[in-house]
Amino acid sequence: MKNRGISSKLIQKTSKNLLESIKNTQKPLETLSELIQVLDEVERTKYTTILKSMKLPIAEFKKHATWSETCYTRNCIEENENFELILICWEKEQVTAIHDHGGEECWVYFVEGEFREHVYTENEKGKLDIIKTTEAKPGVVSYMIDFMGYHNLENLSNKRSMSLHLYAKPIKNCNVYDSKNNEFTRKELTYDSVQEIHQSPIKNKKKICLN
Repeated sequence: MKNRGISSKLIQKTSKNLLESIKNTQKPLETLSELIQVLDEVERTKYTTILKSMKLPIAEFKKHATWSETCYTRNCIEENENFELILICWEKEQVTAIHDHGGEECWVYFVEGEFREHVYTENEKGKLDIIKTTEAKPGVVSYMIDFMGYHNLENLSNKRSMSLHLYAKPIKNCNVYDSKNNEFTRKELTYDSVQEIHQSPIKNKKKICLN
């Protein structure tokens, strides 16, 4: 028990040092482990700034990547009671269904490739209207929360691409638009792969595609 206490204090001290380094010298985050340590310590209001400060090499992400020709993959890097960090890997032209975020906040850091995001709202007739369209390149950070509407993402690149998704708190299920029946359905969210690189225990989950 004593060793655990020492370990916990050491982690807190390391995280504090990272935060001070970012604040005082604008030192960019260089590993996913550093990112997770900082996210454990800061308020959600700092998440956008933290993500924009990252200078992670592509190799940091590729070691967590898996790929599928049938659907983009959701690869869990970290899950704890406060947040969830997922690397989504896209083959060319893959796209998500229109969806919300189960009442939680969502940040997307675009790692590699070019993407298009549509944001939708539901009109008085129950139909979806596009209210915003943006395109994103590597290094861009986007933000969504349910009161802003629904959204979907599309890989515009003619190659494999990657995006890092931060959810606070973790999203267990969300509403997904069924374009055939013109209605939303509730779906449980799962992972294609799980790799623990920090402190939190993660249980393996089965694959799901929102399309």
